[in-house]
Amino acid sequence: MDPKIWVIDDDSSIRFVFDRALEVNRISHRLFEDGQSALNALESEIPDVIVSDIKMPGVDGLTLIQKVHEKDPNIPVIIMTAHSDLTAAIDSYEKGTFEYLPKPFDIEQAISLIRRAAVHRYNMLKRRDEPLVIEESKDNADAEIIGKSPAMQEVFKFIGRVSRTKVPVLIHGETGTGRELVAVAMHNHSERKDLPFISINMSSIPQETVEADLFGKINEDGQVSDCALKRCKDGTLFINEICEMPMSAQTRLLQVLQHNEYTPVGASHPIKTNVRIVAATSRDLEEMVKEGTFISDLFYRLNVIHINMPPLRDRNNDIPMLAKHFLTQSALETGTEPKKLTSEVLVFLCRQSWPGNVRQLKNLCKYLTIMVTGRDIQLTDLPSEFQQERNLQNRITTSITGSSREPTSWQEQLRNWVDGRLKAGEHDILSEATPEFERVMLEAALSFTSNHKQEAAKLLGWGRNTLTRKLKELNLR
Repeated sequence: MDPKIWVIDDDSSIRFVFDRALEVNRISHRLFEDGQSALNALESEIPDVIVSDIKMPGVDGLTLIQKVHEKDPNIPVIIMTAHSDLTAAIDSYEKGTFEYLPKPFDIEQAISLIRRAAVHRYNMLKRRDEPLVIEESKDNADAEIIGKSPAMQEVFKFIGRVSRTKVPVLIHGETGTGRELVAVAMHNHSERKDLPFISINMSSIPQETVEADLFGKINEDGQVSDCALKRCKDGTLFINEICEMPMSAQTRLLQVLQHNEYTPVGASHPIKTNVRIVAATSRDLEEMVKEGTFISDLFYRLNVIHINMPPLRDRNNDIPMLAKHFLTQSALETGTEPKKLTSEVLVFLCRQSWPGNVRQLKNLCKYLTIMVTGRDIQLTDLPSEFQQERNLQNRITTSITGSSREPTSWQEQLRNWVDGRLKAGEHDILSEATPEFERVMLEAALSFTSNHKQEAAKLLGWGRNTLTRKLKELNLR
């Protein structure tokens, strides 16, 4: 079955890019330059997926979602926007957006998202009498690499630029940030995509068997035993937590990187290989080199191209779209209706530290899908560890404001702060509050843009000179 895709954007260049990409992928589509034209066409035709800009003259993206879902609630709507912020993400999420696509985006990822939305509609309508045939990569793991934050946009650019090269790649990041997903995505978009992708985790293998598991050993019959490099052939070998690799195995791996060959344990002659090595670590390998626990030559061979995976706490704007994706995924796995997070829960989750990163959020969504009976997830539905954090926040709020009820908005929190200052008999509180308010806004904007001052000023609605002056006044660097 051929899905019908509508693209709505007042920017002719965006329409042109989608037109060419959808045509190349042989996906039926129509283009509209405004929301009203699409709504008029909706009277006589029903698309399978709609991709729409959020900022358009006349009928904007959020209004369009509402009108479309009045006609057919099962049409997935993908919202595009250049205005990537938490408020917009929550607004579009609550309106029923299937996914949130920030500009600029990678067109291949956009096409992959459209395919996923088409499959979602097919499943929702339970049209199972004939298969929905859409060309897709053999592994959809990179569909979970979701993010609109500047740090994740850098990761997407990295995948696009590095995938077709042959050089080794080193991925640094905390556990649960999605390091293996990046490795899989690079493999799937490389010339090796039809060859094996083998993943091996150093932290889960006994130290005494690492060399045999990775490089093989000579059996009694003189043959090389099964091992990661043998199974990988000329594909991609992903070595997770390479920081846990013993020194003897590091020496053998260095041989692979230097000479494209490896020597099994007990062998007298090396075996040629054209494998590509992608490694990941949660520890600082450069520090390990200084400590003498990691071979310096191996580090420099691996560190040709280096990417940092940001922890979830540093990209909390991605939480609404990640949560929606995981809730939808969990609903498909359990055969239930997707659950929905209320705005209070979303705001609460965006304030958490997430020591387990994206994996922790994914597990939470699985828990909520199974344990919550209603469709809307409330704060009281969160598991015990989150309730403890919520109670701690309540105690902090009570000690500051004297109120035991949790504020529901930042405006109410500000009101409580003002009331507390007035009750304490303080005067001239605006002169204290205004600089602190500006400080918080500035620090948040600079963090969001990775310290890009011109972009931060634009987000705050200031000129570059105003931002420079404020930085000096507030003693910020």
